[in-house]
Amino acid sequence: MLRSVILAAAGSARMERFVANAPISKNIVHRFVAGDGTEDALRVSRELADDGLAVSLDHLGEDTLTAEQAEATRDEYLRLLGRLKESGLTPATEVSVKLSALGQKVDDRTAYDYARAICAAAAEAGTTVTLDMEDHTTTDSTLEILAELRKDYPTTGAVLQAYLRRTEGDCRELAASGSRVRLCKGAYAEPESVAFQSALDVDKSYVRCLNILMAGEGYPMLATHDPRLIAITEDRARWFDRDPSEFEIQMLYGVRPDEQARLAAAGYTVRVYVPYGDQWYGYLMRRLAERPANLAFLGRALASRK
Repeated sequence: MLRSVILAAAGSARMERFVANAPISKNIVHRFVAGDGTEDALRVSRELADDGLAVSLDHLGEDTLTAEQAEATRDEYLRLLGRLKESGLTPATEVSVKLSALGQKVDDRTAYDYARAICAAAAEAGTTVTLDMEDHTTTDSTLEILAELRKDYPTTGAVLQAYLRRTEGDCRELAASGSRVRLCKGAYAEPESVAFQSALDVDKSYVRCLNILMAGEGYPMLATHDPRLIAITEDRARWFDRDPSEFEIQMLYGVRPDEQARLAAAGYTVRVYVPYGDQWYGYLMRRLAERPANLAFLGRALASRK
């Protein structure tokens, strides 16, 4: 029921105006979203880089259903990458791209062509691209497009979600030399037939996948804010004799910044996932709708910087 309420609010222009004007909403947006435009993304990237952190920028928007929207998303990434190069913010700053924002659910080929253009611009700028993973219905398509992109842009990053039952197998296939793989828990509401449902089962899957990636020859990117999983990551790095330059830890912008600083000071590469764009309302509401428990998570994040 709570999920339905949140989704209904996400589609309400009246509710959007109310939320946008609420003081607490402005605080949340400022905490978790860089801002509306390219210059906001550049500003936050510079601030994080000055603090010794790496960055992955995400231009907000997904589930694009028109050619005009998909083209506009591609053009924004091309503009962003040009500005990142001009500002000297590469290679520390890369970009994360949702294929659904490039029209994946309408035409796979267009999404591939636009993603390829973004990868080419990233290579010209001296950085790279990571393809975000979305709900399970797009997993096969996303991995197929990834494989095609890697033929010419081998550093294109993959994202795998530990809550999907298939992910251990995907980790084995992608843990090859030079393969960049971001492992996250996953945030979408998925059926039991394809995804683990309990937090404990998801955590166990995450650790199994972590071991596979750490034992492989690729470059693991461990995305988690969970103190237990971070401690396990540090332990596994020692167990598999992984130098801090051979993997990285990723966290969301605005979540546990003190822990980000601690890990960076300890010599780890810490990459901060930074969303930006004027579609912040839908972005935040969809994140809450995907997993209503995120309401409590956001509350804890606002109350603590640890």
